Amino acid sequence: MDSDDEVIKEYPKDVNISEYLLDRLKQLEEEYLRLKELYRKLEDEKRFVESERIRYEREVRRLRSEIERLRSPPLLVGVVSDVLEDGKVIVKSSTGPKFLVHTSSNVGELKPGVRVAMNQQTLAVVSVLPSPKDPAVYGFEVEEKPNVTYNDIGGLETQIEEIREAVELPLLKPELFKEIGIEPPKGVLLYGPPGTGKTLLAKAVANQTNATFIRVVGSEFVQKYIGEGARLVREVFQLAKEKAPSIIFIDEIDAIAAKRTNSDTSGDREVQRTLMQLLAEMDGFDPRGDIKIIGATNRIDILDPAILRPGRFDRIIETPLPNHEGRLAIFKIHTRNMKVDKDVNLNELASITEGASGADIKAIVTEAGMLAIRNGRTVVKMDDFIKAVEKVMKKQNKPFELKGVMFV
Repeated sequence: MDSDDEVIKEYPKDVNISEYLLDRLKQLEEEYLRLKELYRKLEDEKRFVESERIRYEREVRRLRSEIERLRSPPLLVGVVSDVLEDGKVIVKSSTGPKFLVHTSSNVGELKPGVRVAMNQQTLAVVSVLPSPKDPAVYGFEVEEKPNVTYNDIGGLETQIEEIREAVELPLLKPELFKEIGIEPPKGVLLYGPPGTGKTLLAKAVANQTNATFIRVVGSEFVQKYIGEGARLVREVFQLAKEKAPSIIFIDEIDAIAAKRTNSDTSGDREVQRTLMQLLAEMDGFDPRGDIKIIGATNRIDILDPAILRPGRFDRIIETPLPNHEGRLAIFKIHTRNMKVDKDVNLNELASITEGASGADIKAIVTEAGMLAIRNGRTVVKMDDFIKAVEKVMKKQNKPFELKGVMFV
């Protein structure tokens, strides 16, 4: 309505003008609210479109920069041989020859032996590269803490005390050794028959110290090409320094630490070079530092005397076959979560398994449980254990006495 005259013309004659105007005002207010809500929605859509536009522009810029980066020429890799004045360095490139080149202003202080990236055209140093590492070295690091504790080890109370003094105590309380004025042991060598708990001891120590646990099997250091084994040894110790506090556990260390001979084969000479690198690394770290080394072997008689001397493996711990009390403790550990019958006599089982290792006892307990399952029972009986002892001990070619009769 543009004027009062038009309102009057459209106004019905038989209706009160006040009621008509109030009703019309109400209609206009509703229309206003509807338009206001529509305006708000349009504003929200406008903001959403604007944010999408900004996001797409950023994505376009990122893709363009990615395309430019991929189109950029490759960089040469070199090693700094010498650092000169006026920002010049002598670099040995990966292709072989040496070059006298300039360095970019963004590059920090350079030292001989550092890997650098060089522009392919001007050969100028544009960035510093990290030291190369074999991917296999990172595979040696155990990411999760071992779930083995000292309570899971039976019959080795003395050995547990010795390894805690040599490895755990220097890592947790180094100030005690400094106050007394002595150097803590650098490394510990565990030796004994197979299955006597050498690996369990190392895992238990790693569990208690919260240190990075680096587990290596000695044979993994034996490589095909000359110098590769020694390089792996260096990188393992470098990884231990970066991840300190850390424990390096070398299982079956006799694979690379056997006595050196006058053998003329290239394979034996390469193993001996790897051993010499291991000896040098063990001499090179601070005994009060945060790196400890544990070795394990069941052939200590063939180890090289150089690795057994004090200063490398300062403490040599024997893990013998368990005695009667030790076997009883191991039986208790492995049966604590089992449903066993009242007639099961663990003391008798420990008596008839003389000469069994901890691994043998674990196999006996597992076999007894399998026999119960085979017979459809959920409770393990003494007969199951007797049959398991007979099966496992015969399989291991170990004599055992059962009901007064010696079986061989």
